[in-house]
Amino acid sequence: MSRLAIPPEIHQIFHGVPVTCHAFNRDRTSMSLTGMINNFFLIYFISEIAVSPSSHEVHVYRKNGSGWTLEQILDEHDKLVTSVDWAPISNKLVTCAQDRNAYVWTIDAPTGKWKPQLVLLRINRAATFVRWSPQENKFAVATGSRLVAVAHLDVDNDWYTTKHIRKPLRSTVTAVAWHKDNILLATGGADGVARVFSAFVKTVDEKAVSPVWGDKLPFATLCAEFGSLNNGPVHSTAHDGNVVFAYGPQGPLISAPTTGLPLITSLFVAEDALVAAGHDCVPLLFKILANNQWALVDRIDKGNNNKSVSSENSAMDMFKKLARTAQATADVELNSVHQNTIT
Repeated sequence: MSRLAIPPEIHQIFHGVPVTCHAFNRDRTSMSLTGMINNFFLIYFISEIAVSPSSHEVHVYRKNGSGWTLEQILDEHDKLVTSVDWAPISNKLVTCAQDRNAYVWTIDAPTGKWKPQLVLLRINRAATFVRWSPQENKFAVATGSRLVAVAHLDVDNDWYTTKHIRKPLRSTVTAVAWHKDNILLATGGADGVARVFSAFVKTVDEKAVSPVWGDKLPFATLCAEFGSLNNGPVHSTAHDGNVVFAYGPQGPLISAPTTGLPLITSLFVAEDALVAAGHDCVPLLFKILANNQWALVDRIDKGNNNKSVSSENSAMDMFKKLARTAQATADVELNSVHQNTIT
């Protein structure tokens, strides 16, 4: 089967400002109601994205033809927004920031604008990462307080309350990811260890149908922990440039090494395929091979074939040029779509 090469859509939303985090709505579409016509609601689908321009704000953009139109600026935070996640079914946004706060955003029906809902995190350091659970009835917030806050809605008080996972976390938690059973929660930290916890909340969850990681899983149970190969910090992947796959608490650990720079973020696009990216500025595709081993199989960004591909001597040539011209910096164009780290 031949693989179609689909060119990327490039949109310069901010000029000269890093994008710290972003989230698309469901399948890049969100359902909107325009009003009742002949006893039926007219429904249309619009592509939207929430993105933070390295500030305390989150900008919500809507696809408009070939471009994007700014719909609203969410400015409830007063320090750098570190993460945003968009719930595909309930169409809610959750944001967290260095101000030690998180907010759940819902659309106010009368005005059509996003409005914030309070989350009681109870932390004394920055919130670093946030993700909705698969059933969207709770979410997890990674923090610099050496804990993970698992939040769910307190209906009586109309705010989100949290329970904390603390031990044996020993440093900043940099990333979290949910298992599809809505109970297991994986964490990565600056202490170089990836851990799997139970985030079971009695008032919210039902017991897992096929508990691979254990039968009795009260909240905060440590199901497994895995150290990175070179003790590097764990983001979505380890900072040593390798991607490690764990099959259950007693299952094998399979490493898919790379020869590039450290990876920061990853995303399962199928049960047998994962995309990861980081300081090499290029997304990488990992797949399961015939022998059930994971391996790097492709660079998704092929670059511009008309450009000369960077060689091992390109960095040395750049430094020699800087020495000759007595310049402090130089603009170097990479042979890739992104010209800086993919976060």
